Amino acid sequence: MTPRTKEQNEIIRIRRIAQIVKAAADVYLDKGVLMEIRDVAASADLGYGTVYHYYKNKTDLLHDVLWQAMERAAVEMAELVNSDIVASANQSSYTGWGSRLLKLWARDHGLYLLCQLGGDHFRSLPEQFAGALTVAYHENVLRPVSAMIEYRQEQEIKEAGVSPPRQAELLLAALTGCALLPLRRGTLHTEAEQIAHFLFEGRGIS
Repeated sequence: MTPRTKEQNEIIRIRRIAQIVKAAADVYLDKGVLMEIRDVAASADLGYGTVYHYYKNKTDLLHDVLWQAMERAAVEMAELVNSDIVASANQSSYTGWGSRLLKLWARDHGLYLLCQLGGDHFRSLPEQFAGALTVAYHENVLRPVSAMIEYRQEQEIKEAGVSPPRQAELLLAALTGCALLPLRRGTLHTEAEQIAHFLFEGRGIS
């Protein structure tokens, strides 16, 4: 049998990490801080030792899940905000934007976890990890959402006395809270528009 090349080994390594990270995000949705490496290995259909080959403990694994999601958030959140600003002339609320974000979370559980844990300043992680993640979260998630709010509702925000960054936090907290149960059930994609309508139209948030 011909030995694998260095390039082939690297492809396998990248695929394994992606497989483990996806499984970890799924398991964390169900078990939260009770997640164990054995749970991730079972979800990824990998051996227990294989996961430990890449991650020494569940904290390091969750840290990688969140940082990989942060890289995606830098692109995805900017695109969502830009599309909302373009569409804002024909929209009276955040319903379309909220629905698109919920559908994104339905596809990308790691990105959902990033927003859920970011809303609590990553307090479930060790302090040495939480600080850097919080700074990056403010830059890559809260800042673009805050800019969208400021663009769309500047006058209303002044009257309400709520700053755009704080309103961005509240907006994401409402969405992550409503998304968790359908995300666990696997129905978030089909329920996204209904949830967004309830939050932003049914309750008069515009």
